[in-house]
Amino acid sequence: MGESFLRAMENARLEDSGFHYTLSLINGKYKVAILYTLSIFEVVRFNEFKRFIKMISYKTLSATLKELEADALIIRTEYPQIPPRVEYRLSERGKSLIPILDSMCDWGEQNRL
Repeated sequence: MGESFLRAMENARLEDSGFHYTLSLINGKYKVAILYTLSIFEVVRFNEFKRFIKMISYKTLSATLKELEADALIIRTEYPQIPPRVEYRLSERGKSLIPILDSMCDWGEQNRL
């Protein structure tokens, strides 16, 4: 178990642990799906997300993308043209999270009931 997690638990301050911080970045119904979509396709436009993640509303997609950008996990590039074109890609920080998500998926596949 992570040393920072154990220290935080000893002091009853889970919110100070790296574990809590990591979960705060990926917490949300669609964040992991968006991150995985970007890891597979590398560059994705807004409407393409809607095709890949069919259940997400435009409002939720927009809010989730803004959160991921604010957390520096994705990069948003806007091109000044008509109609406007906006593309999203993983930042280096976001790419570093993918192996952790892969491990979580592997665990889920091995332990699915």
